[in-house]
Parts: sequence; C-alpha cells; structure tokens
Amino acid sequence: MKETKHIAIVGAGLVGSLLSIYLAKRGYRVSVYERRLDMRKHLIEGGRSINLALSNRGIRALEAVGLAEVLRQNAIPMHGRMIHDETGNLNFQPYGKTGQFINSVSRGGLNMVLMTEAEKHGVEFFFEHRCLGVDFAKTELTLQEYEAVKHKSFDLIIGSDGAFSAVRGAMQFTDRFEYHQTYIEHGYKELRIPASDSGDYLLEPNALHIWPRESYMLIALPNPDRTFTCTLFLPFEGPSSFEQLNSKEAIQDFFEKNFADAVPMMPTLQEDFRDNATASLVTIRCYPWVRNKTLLIGDASHGIVPFFGQGMNAGFEDCRVLNELLDKHDDKWKKVLPEFQELRKPDADAIAQLALDNFIEMRDLVADEDFILRKKIEARLHERFPDKWIPLYTMVTFRDDLRYSYALETGRKQKAIMDEVLRRPGIVKNWETINLEEIVNKL
Repeated sequence: MKETKHIAIVGAGLVGSLLSIYLAKRGYRVSVYERRLDMRKHLIEGGRSINLALSNRGIRALEAVGLAEVLRQNAIPMHGRMIHDETGNLNFQPYGKTGQFINSVSRGGLNMVLMTEAEKHGVEFFFEHRCLGVDFAKTELTLQEYEAVKHKSFDLIIGSDGAFSAVRGAMQFTDRFEYHQTYIEHGYKELRIPASDSGDYLLEPNALHIWPRESYMLIALPNPDRTFTCTLFLPFEGPSSFEQLNSKEAIQDFFEKNFADAVPMMPTLQEDFRDNATASLVTIRCYPWVRNKTLLIGDASHGIVPFFGQGMNAGFEDCRVLNELLDKHDDKWKKVLPEFQELRKPDADAIAQLALDNFIEMRDLVADEDFILRKKIEARLHERFPDKWIPLYTMVTFRDDLRYSYALETGRKQKAIMDEVLRRPGIVKNWETINLEEIVNKL
C-alpha cells in the first residue's frame, strides 16, 4: 500500500484539476474542495482573464495525462505579435522560428475539460466548500459548507487555491514563514471585439495583437467563436489611468486618441468598460511551500503577473515535476515534498521576474527600432547557432527542457552582450555583416 492514500486538494482551478488527474492515475483517492459553484452548471462571474496562452511547458504536462490533443483542437495558434502603432500601421513580429506558436485557450473551457476528465478517474469534487483553516500537525482541513463547519483529516493536503490561497493564509501564521506580495501600479480590464456581421474575425486570428503605448497597452487574443478578448493594462492613478476614465466621454476620448484603429471594432466598449471589473496584478513569493504533510503548488506558492503568458504553464509544469519526483522516489512523499520545493522555488522566482520584465518589453519596447534590430540579430544568431544562442522568449516559451532559472540567467548574459553589439558605430546599416561567431563565443 502507498504510504499516502487519501489526498485533499484545495482549489478546483486549472492546477488543482490537472494535479488531481495525475494523482488519481497513480492510484490515490483524491478529494477536491472548491469554494465556488461548479462552473459546468453555473455561470461563474470572475475578474480574471478568460483567455490564456498555452505553450510548450503546459502542453507537455497535458500530454503526460493524454489531454494535449483534445485541448489543441480547441486552441487557436498565435504565431507572433501583431503590433498596432498609433497611426494604425501593423508590424508582425514572429515569436520564434517557422512552426513555433503559442495557443489562445479559454480558461473556463480548459478548466471544465480537466474537471470532467478528473471525475472519469474517480476524483471527487466538493463545490461550495470554503477552507477556513488547516491544522498542519493533524493534516486536517476546516471546511464550511453553507452554515455547516466540519473538520476532515487526510494523509496529505495540497493547496492549489490561487494567489489568495486560504491554505497559504494558514501557513502565514506558522513560524519562520516568509511571504511577500507586490502589486504593480497597473490594473486590467476585459473588453471585447465581436465577430463581423458575416461571422468572421475582424483582425488576423493567428496573432496576439498589441497596441503598445509606453506606460500602458491594449492586447487582444482570438477566440474560436471569431471574437477577440481584449485586455486594457493601465495604471490605477495618474495622468493616463483608470482614475481618469470616469465618464463615457473620457473613455471614448481616451480610446479614440490612443487606439483609434480598434474603436470601430468595439461597439460595446462603453458597456464592457462599465460592466467588467478593474482587477489588480500581484506577484506572490513565499517559502517554505511545505508544512508537515501540506504542500502549496501553482499560484498559491508563486503567483505572477501575466505578461509572459506563463502563469498556467508554470503551474502545469509544477504538476509534471511533482509527478516525476513521485516516480523517482517511488511515492515516498517524505522525500518528494522537500525536493519539490527546493527544485521549483528558484524557477518560480525566475519566471516571476521574467514576467515583470516582459511587461516593459510589451508596452515600451516592441515598437522601438533598437529593440526590433536586436530581435533581428538574435534571430540570425539562433538560425546560425541554434544550440548556442537561444533567444530568451524561445527558452521560456518553446524549450520545456530548460529551467526558468536557466533562462533568466542566460537571458541576462545575452542582453549584456547585445547591449554591447548595439553600441557599435553604424550597426543599423551594417548589422547583416557582423561576425556572428564572435558574438556567440562571448556567451
């Protein structure tokens, strides 16, 4: 018999649902407790983005449980960024080499597929169960269902209940628990671009559209129903901010001035702006992730901002890495838990930093001529020396065999080398004749 038989997972979101499949397939009895209603039966209101970018790390984790192909069928490939400048001109920037792309997927649709698959493997879901507390010594959850409060003991508890985790909240009252949360000055609001009257896409569907405006930006991701989900990232306060957009006239003026080519495609702009909440963006760092037989995973242990499209992918990679450690240690959780947190903590910190850095790139740099030249030289380096010079975006998004911590460290080295290259006299005219081997050797 396995030393751990009955596992409780708190949180039926993407990571909790995928992890429950991994554990059920290993022969564990798994119970998942979720404070919200079952989204398969009820329309769930939420402030979080309804689109996610599924890339290689997430796909690899889904492949391990036989789900990648099902989800690919419901995903829309995005081969690069389509940059919209202030005059409406378009500039397409590929993400990687030909054939490399990320996938726009529906958060809710993916979550429902995972929950239904989990139930097929015997996982039990308990909705409208709020976690009130955790007794780490007894491995016991205190749960509230309507007015009833109950205490349930398990062999193991896993908190996958998101950036505002109740399980982590309980850990914060334990000795020597480190916790940091950092909000950026920007918030976000969901908007939409509908399909055309003929039922077609109004923008190129196989791209992630960005309207970069230095301190803020608008993005749009395609949906299977020919619509686009748009997200406005804007400071909460200041000259150009949500605080200033306090009337229909102010909203209209702001959009017509900054996103003129998008406005004709957004007939419900005013209604969407009024009805959709403005949400904040937080980075969560904490340690340890383990207390006795209770583990934190996904956003509960490392919530990040969405600007590298890696939040879900990092959480799914957590599930795969945990499963591989269970293979390695023959399901001996006493060995698995400490090794898991030691292995994943540096990668969690790295992707948190990379996501913050990429926000600056998306809103400030993608329209910058030096940045575009840098990308051209890097693409040429990667083409000539594919194993020696791998662009940072490729390392993070397309190379699931490279750790986030490696990508961060190598990306910093590459940036320092490229900064030097771009300072060379006449580089704008002469870049195609530079000695690529000399640059690679510096790395």
